[in-house]
Amino acid sequence: FKIYFYFSLIGCVTCLDYDEHYILTFPNGYGRQVNALFGIFIFDALSILTVPWIELGGECSINCSKTGYNASIVFHTKPFYGGKKHRITAEIFSPNDKKPFCSIEGEWNGVMYAKYTTGENAVFIDTKKMPTIKKKVRKLEDQDDFESRCLWKDVTYNLKIRDIDAATAAKH
Repeated sequence: FKIYFYFSLIGCVTCLDYDEHYILTFPNGYGRQVNALFGIFIFDALSILTVPWIELGGECSINCSKTGYNASIVFHTKPFYGGKKHRITAEIFSPNDKKPFCSIEGEWNGVMYAKYTTGENAVFIDTKKMPTIKKKVRKLEDQDDFESRCLWKDVTYNLKIRDIDAATAAKH
């Protein structure tokens, strides 16, 4: 069987240097696993024979009300036969334009390529070459009771010490 979770989230990324706020939506997530047994493909989320993966799928958008620029993004799910995992396509639009000035395709966890209406083609981003940036989080004592790190601190602690029963109890 398939595991599927659907959530409807909206995020905001602020570019402080330009006082721009980008509103974005997120793709759906799918728990996937494929077994190949005697030439027959069996989709089974509980199998121990293969390694499962999370697949992103669906349409998203990014919009900036200040500039009017916007993007439509599609996370493509892997076809049943053949095809690749983690595919993404996107189109970026100037304010009030119906045709994109840039089209992007590639893998969301790899290399994405841009094609501009000027005819220029370039690597848009190579996520594998990006440095990992340590996130900055306020200290627990500076967080409100229902902020994520504060809310889940007992669960996190118990998972780190491998006490699953205490972690489960801490969720309630």
